[in-house]
Amino acid sequence: MNKQDIIEQLSLVKHIEGGYFKETYRSDITVNTDRKGSERKLLTSIYYLLTDDSPVDYFHKNKSDIIHYFHIGYPITYLIVDLQGKLSRFKLGFDVSRGHVLQLLVPKNCWKAAILEEGEFGLLGEAVAPGFEYIDMELAQPDSFKASFPNLWDELSPYVKH
Repeated sequence: MNKQDIIEQLSLVKHIEGGYFKETYRSDITVNTDRKGSERKLLTSIYYLLTDDSPVDYFHKNKSDIIHYFHIGYPITYLIVDLQGKLSRFKLGFDVSRGHVLQLLVPKNCWKAAILEEGEFGLLGEAVAPGFEYIDMELAQPDSFKASFPNLWDELSPYVKH
């Protein structure tokens, strides 16, 4: 199985953050949120694929917690900048003996990027609660991201969409 097989068989499309995706679930249940009295679906889920020709999921943040699950392919490195500006790195993959994690929680409002550093593809699943809405996602803007994290800018700038 190669990246094109996965894209076709799972009906994935290009994502604004980089890579490919397809929503696979959107709950019928809604919950009230603190977002101006709005309601959100309780849970959404997607497939997310990074490939050797689209290897970066550019820095962005969400207003919901997201759990990422590794499915198949090569490991994916996550860079997470928390609310205090601390950078953490995680490798999502199968080889737990090498420090890989099989699933990863990215808390709401933390900046995150993901990188396929080797191989043809890495396929993930993501569960978002409350459910994902594009209005709740913010792509990092180079100038404001650099101003917020000047000490990290040289290291992180390749993963900010320009």
